[in-house]
Amino acid sequence: MSTSARLGAKVRALRRREGMTQAKLAEHLGISSSYLNLIEHNKRPLPATLLIKLAGVFEIDLQDFAADEDARLQSDLMEVFGDDLFEPYGLTNADVRELVVGTPNVAKAVLGLYEGYQGTREKAATLNARLAGGTAQLEEGRPGLPSEEVSDLIQRNHNYFHDLEQAAEELWRTAALDLNTLAAGLIRVLDDRHGVTVRFERARDMGRAVRRYDAHRKVLSISEVLPPRSRHFQLAATLALLQYPEILDQIGDDDQLTTPTSRRLARLALAGYFAGAVLMPYAPFLQAAREERHDVELLGHRFRVSFEQVAHRLTCLQRPGAAGVPFYLIRIDVAGNISKKFSANSMRFPRFSGLCPKWNVFQALLHRDTIRVQLSRMSETRSYFSIARTLTKGQRGYNATHTVHALELGCEVQHACDLVYANGVDLDNAEAAVPVGVTCRLCRRMGCEQRAMPSIYAPLAVDENVRGAAFYMQVDDH
Repeated sequence: MSTSARLGAKVRALRRREGMTQAKLAEHLGISSSYLNLIEHNKRPLPATLLIKLAGVFEIDLQDFAADEDARLQSDLMEVFGDDLFEPYGLTNADVRELVVGTPNVAKAVLGLYEGYQGTREKAATLNARLAGGTAQLEEGRPGLPSEEVSDLIQRNHNYFHDLEQAAEELWRTAALDLNTLAAGLIRVLDDRHGVTVRFERARDMGRAVRRYDAHRKVLSISEVLPPRSRHFQLAATLALLQYPEILDQIGDDDQLTTPTSRRLARLALAGYFAGAVLMPYAPFLQAAREERHDVELLGHRFRVSFEQVAHRLTCLQRPGAAGVPFYLIRIDVAGNISKKFSANSMRFPRFSGLCPKWNVFQALLHRDTIRVQLSRMSETRSYFSIARTLTKGQRGYNATHTVHALELGCEVQHACDLVYANGVDLDNAEAAVPVGVTCRLCRRMGCEQRAMPSIYAPLAVDENVRGAAFYMQVDDH
């Protein structure tokens, strides 16, 4: 690797994970802070000499670090080229890999162009609905882009933000917080440090809001419908926005957050990260997770948090020198829409299309309130172990609508022995593993009985005299 402008954001993420200032890292590298700032913002290339020094400073293999980004970019592009739009061109996996490795900026440009195309196509559909007498409104910008940009920001930082972790630990020390009286402690800090009054309001007075902060009156209103764990979360998230705006802005100072909406959404996501760090402090939570073999329900009882809060926090344990199991997490609704995703391992998620229906998370929707375990095989070399269960939200009263999601938390199979859920599971039995793909168009399993569309890896062969269990399923000749 001679130069690589695409590594700028990763250099910044590494520096922040180590809690290192730009001046300190620049000193280690023998360059000026201003030059390092240009590298981090992708305005200067990263020479091989600096890559070698970075590898020494952070004690990592930077080639592997770059390869991880290449793999994600290649996966996203393969999904893009799986669109019927590109079928006449006969693009192969090798073509895409060559594009990513040879001209990564062009590869990213193609990805951005396709995102713009998707947004324009959805705008056109919305406009057609309006012209046909529908009530849909035409939105500005590319639909879904802010959430994807924030998701990418979290992914680039491996879902670990050192400055926010330190801020949460400092809060526990200086405010003398206690797990048994956490709400009272957070309310006291909001009052003493920011003059904020906290009120718990009736649901009908809050409308659809569960938290509302009046900056002029300095009043934080929280809905009575929230359980204690959610009240704690909202108190801590508000504290992050009031007490640590510089940290939120610094992390959000990312060139790949391209719109004001993206940056606002990033601030909220980071405030939520801080709240999780307050409710489940890093060192005690990591120790408990290891001792209890990642029993999510038990950890929830111990730290007074929900199943989802524990699962999400488990994905944040990526502190250098004190990292936990590298989990992936995905959350869907009953229609299969992905509303939360993160991977600290080799797991890949679709960016533009739906998940393979064989994922464990869909089984959870069929077995409400039950933890489902699954041993899955994504390829000949990649196997995973996961748990999944449903989450019900919105208990606002008898007449309120309850929202159901399903969440899957998983790891590569070599880490499964650290999970209590793997007890009694033969992790070495490849025959018992469920064959799972990322999405139909990118799956090489032509004989899958749940195939919903043809694979980009094989030409569509149609024989009117032979029909498989699924329309696009490839049937072996006899």
